[in-house]
Amino acid sequence: MPFDTNVRVRYAETDQMGVVYHSNYLVYFEIGRTEAMRRIGITYADLEKRGYVLAVVETGCRHHATATYDDELTVRTWLRDVTKTRLRFEYAVLKDDRVLTAGFTVLAFLGRANGMRPVRCPDDVEKLAKPSVEPA
Repeated sequence: MPFDTNVRVRYAETDQMGVVYHSNYLVYFEIGRTEAMRRIGITYADLEKRGYVLAVVETGCRHHATATYDDELTVRTWLRDVTKTRLRFEYAVLKDDRVLTAGFTVLAFLGRANGMRPVRCPDDVEKLAKPSVEPA
């Protein structure tokens, strides 16, 4: 950690002012989170096969500068905290090493077998998911 993932801004992600519409940063966060999890050996597909779902229960972001169509961005992702039932990821979306947006998501483990209610993080995931200490 951190893990970097590159994304290129598509035209459909921009608004009438020609800048990335704010809600698309949550999509970029998801791209970064999915790839970071894959790199540490956890995939959403595997968790779902095992009966787990990760639900986003909290988000936040602060915008410092804008991105525009065709910009190449880096989504830098940190796994900041692992509890018995939740994961907290933090993100920085950069262009040319300048932070455009910083934010976080908190995801809760839910079980399909118990009607999508909170469940404990699987032990193997908890062991793999060692949070980074580097600040976002």
